[in-house]
Amino acid sequence: MTPPTILVTGGAGFVGSHFARAAAEAGRAVVVLDDLSGGPPAVLPPGVPLVVGDIGDGPALRRLCATHHVGAVAHFAGKIQVGESVAHPDVYFDVNLVRSLTLLEAIRDEGITACLFSSSAAVYGTPAAVPIPELARREPVSPYGATKLAFEFALEAWGTAFGLRWAALRYFNAAGAHPDGTLRESHQPETHLIPLAIDAALGVRPPLTIFGDDYDTPDGTCVRDYIHVTDLASAHLLALARLEQGQTLGAVNLGTGHGYSVREVIEATAQAVGRPVPHVIGPRRAGDPPRLVADPARATALLAWHPARSDLATIVEDAARSRLHGPQPSAPSQAPAPPAGP
Repeated sequence: MTPPTILVTGGAGFVGSHFARAAAEAGRAVVVLDDLSGGPPAVLPPGVPLVVGDIGDGPALRRLCATHHVGAVAHFAGKIQVGESVAHPDVYFDVNLVRSLTLLEAIRDEGITACLFSSSAAVYGTPAAVPIPELARREPVSPYGATKLAFEFALEAWGTAFGLRWAALRYFNAAGAHPDGTLRESHQPETHLIPLAIDAALGVRPPLTIFGDDYDTPDGTCVRDYIHVTDLASAHLLALARLEQGQTLGAVNLGTGHGYSVREVIEATAQAVGRPVPHVIGPRRAGDPPRLVADPARATALLAWHPARSDLATIVEDAARSRLHGPQPSAPSQAPAPPAGP
């Protein structure tokens, strides 16, 4: 029997496009739904249709699912900037929760019983201890994290009431690029540390601003657990296979269990690019925990998942290769320290 089509919401974005490619290369039929609000669409594999649309349009979602015989959903669509969520919580709750609930209603109505969700370590807020297990206290410190956690609760409720099998994959810091250089981070505006550090070294953006160098960490800068985007894609495929076999996974951390500081990322970037990374020290940014490092034991046990490209040097080298040989940013912007989540 031919496996059902996977609907990938937000599949023209950074992580979603890598998953769409990995799924297509694994022989799965894929259809991408994206409103293109996060920037230009990624290059999708041949035969993968891109439907420009809104996850909040229930009738269109139902037509799309029926037309393409969708049997599983991988939900990446959403707003991702922590700082922006503080300034515009209304937008974040609308997109990440209200419109996403419309997606869940369509899933229920179309009889779709498997849903992967792109969640975030931001659900934990400032952790009491690291590494962080899935059962750690969940106290988000931003509207972004709150919307991710709220949708996890919705998934759990849909599972209880309607039999939805689901997994909320909590990323720590998604990073890197496809090894062939054709897929990379291209957010508008870009807010993630590694691409901004690379662009600062290349001289296409202003010097990097490190937001705080007085944290209780070995070198005073924030420590984050970086996970290569292709490793994220492989974890999603493994999780989807479990859902389609009839299991519900719930929340699963995706990280390496090892953290790197902002200064370590700057040093790795300088080595990868062959140029120093100009940078200045700024004040701390509200909502930035000193350390966010995953306990990935559950992903290892449930999925037999082992990151293959998530050492810092490989992550930065892949990202640098994609930016050295791909199109460059059209306008500079200030470069922040790493976000509290992906």
